Amino acid sequence: MIRVAVWGTGMMGQGLLGYLLDRPKDVELVGAIVTNPAKDGKTVGELIGRECDVRMTTDASAVLAQRPDVVCVCTQSNLAEIEGQVVPAIEAGCNVLCIAEKLAYPWASDADWAQRIDELAEAHGVSVLGCGINPGFVLDALIVTLTSVCLRVDRIVAERVNDLSPFGPTVMASQGVGTTVEEFERGVAEGRIVGHIGFPESIGMIADALGWRIDRVEETREPIVSSVERATPHVRVAPGEVAGCRHVGRGYEGDVLRIELVHPQQIRPEAEGVSTGDYIHVYGDPELHVRNEPEVPGGKGTYASTGNYIPLIVDAPPGLLTVTDMPVPRFWAPSA
Repeated sequence: MIRVAVWGTGMMGQGLLGYLLDRPKDVELVGAIVTNPAKDGKTVGELIGRECDVRMTTDASAVLAQRPDVVCVCTQSNLAEIEGQVVPAIEAGCNVLCIAEKLAYPWASDADWAQRIDELAEAHGVSVLGCGINPGFVLDALIVTLTSVCLRVDRIVAERVNDLSPFGPTVMASQGVGTTVEEFERGVAEGRIVGHIGFPESIGMIADALGWRIDRVEETREPIVSSVERATPHVRVAPGEVAGCRHVGRGYEGDVLRIELVHPQQIRPEAEGVSTGDYIHVYGDPELHVRNEPEVPGGKGTYASTGNYIPLIVDAPPGLLTVTDMPVPRFWAPSA
């Protein structure tokens, strides 16, 4: 029985809680930490409509004092935003799984931060892993795995075409959905419209695994302008307005393009005949061209990935790890 706590009970945290409750013989849910005072004292069962008497709490120290084997952090994306959750969990002697995109390969954005967390985790004998669908699988770990059947790898091109429609206002704003082209371009320049978070991390992880030296990473963000009206429960896009963001990350070794990752995200892509999917092209010997349609759902893929790493993280070596350091992940079947 693995004792698990979940920190963050938004969409991803709620999905993970359901995953854990599906494994009553494998997992003991010892706590659910929330940042919203309105949830404090309510049960997990009330939150997700399942039988569960565990009460959510804003008192993180009380949950960590129970020293769960694994703390799953499902909160924010950036290193500074998650430090106040990751560090206390490490210091309490807990292994950490976290869906923050920047934690997938933190050396790409803050090598000093990564070294400090690695040393802290080793000192406390625990493991820390960033995981999820992207970064964490589709545009990095899966690519690295595919190269295992190659005699030579020259270049990688991969694309994830997905539908933003299930997401709420925060994601819509970060992708510029519903803006004019001028507003989109201004938002990108001011850092309010960010597109995908994680291209430097995925490129760094792939390059590290393949022994490539990436000298620079370049990113571009372009508006996906709709020619038809599109709508979700959270946003309406008129013809001529922005329905999403086409974000591209490119990793160069000198002047040689080694890795190109493309991520066009938009609402209701089918409204203009666009199919979603995940596409990977490995150029070398042999060439590999892999396609999955429709795309792996981002939400389900993220909390499934997190849950399926639980039995692997408890046996992992201490320190700050990436998914390429881990055993090949797999579905964790509930005990009968």
